[in-house]
Amino acid sequence: MLWDNEEELPCWINDTEYSLAAYVYTSRLQEALRIGESINAGMVGINRGIVSDPSAPFGGTKQSGLGREGGREGMREFQETQHFNVEFE
Repeated sequence: MLWDNEEELPCWINDTEYSLAAYVYTSRLQEALRIGESINAGMVGINRGIVSDPSAPFGGTKQSGLGREGGREGMREFQETQHFNVEFE
């Protein structure tokens, strides 16, 4: 979709209950990053149709899921934090 008013774009895009992935295509990187940051989605592809990568966290927001799998964020789901408070004499 082409748009005339960039301020209205995030409202239109984020007006959904699903948010697994979004895609931005433009020749201007700064514009793509600005728009991508305003999108409420788990993953944003910029100028490419593939957003998943084994080393990156995979997951959405809203009704598209909670939490992440893959990448460091996904590994944290399987970890338990342990704190040591030690003093040696």
